[in-house]
Amino acid sequence: MNAILCLLCIISIAASVWAWGKVFLLRRALEELCIQFADRLKEDTNVGISVSMSDKKFRRFAALLDRQLKVLRKEQIRYRQGDKELKAAVTNISHDLRTPLTAICGYLDLMKEEEVSQTVREYLFIVENRALALKDLTEELFRYSVILSSERYEERETLSLNLALEECIAGYYGALKEAGIDPVVKISETAVKRNLNRQAVSRILSNLISNAIKYSDGDLFVELKKDGSILFRNRAKKLDEVQVGHLFDRFYTVESGRDAAGLGLSIAKTLAEEMGGALEAVYKNGSLYLKLYFSVDKSSVCD
Repeated sequence: MNAILCLLCIISIAASVWAWGKVFLLRRALEELCIQFADRLKEDTNVGISVSMSDKKFRRFAALLDRQLKVLRKEQIRYRQGDKELKAAVTNISHDLRTPLTAICGYLDLMKEEEVSQTVREYLFIVENRALALKDLTEELFRYSVILSSERYEERETLSLNLALEECIAGYYGALKEAGIDPVVKISETAVKRNLNRQAVSRILSNLISNAIKYSDGDLFVELKKDGSILFRNRAKKLDEVQVGHLFDRFYTVESGRDAAGLGLSIAKTLAEEMGGALEAVYKNGSLYLKLYFSVDKSSVCD
């Protein structure tokens, strides 16, 4: 009886050791898979995914994942190429439109100097306003396409959001005072550093402050927290929830902001997302809340 119990104990121990060994190998193989998958996503390479484990099902899973990753990479390359071609086409079209629009505005100026009836002069005034509005939109479209297609925003460096925000607000101090806005600024004493593009961050912050100048009722509260979030809040009673829901739409303008072509916030949101961040807008109790957030970089998808 004792011999049988001993044998059962030995078998149980052996089975446990085998099971733990299997689990260990699976965990190691999964870690290898995660690391390789993350590397293949970052690099443009034809090197496939491989695992050291001999388990047939796991190796079949790795092969399937490798095939799907290659399909994803091809689609990604096609998308990037198509995106570049589209941006180049938009840039060229907007550039081609600038010359005839400038000529139209010039001829309208000459026509206004001629002796015409009051009715014709009213028509000229309407046509001139429409032409100038179209010219402004074309200029914004050109700048938008140039900004988003520029390779200068691809570079990254360790950037202090504290300093970037301070410099941007200081640069807009005169414009804020001219608009009658005395900003209240709270910046975390803890250094908030992220791996970002300096020019892109500067443009994002500039667009957000410019937006506050356009829509604020006379106040502006800016706060940088240690988690990397930056809050812009200002009273904007002329806005509502529906309008705020469209603020990031390209070329969207509101009745109280006809001078804006509707691309500033769209550019800010696009640049933030390209750097792994986020930009959100909320309208609450007569105030506009814009929250910009840059998360901490993650080196692995399996963390």
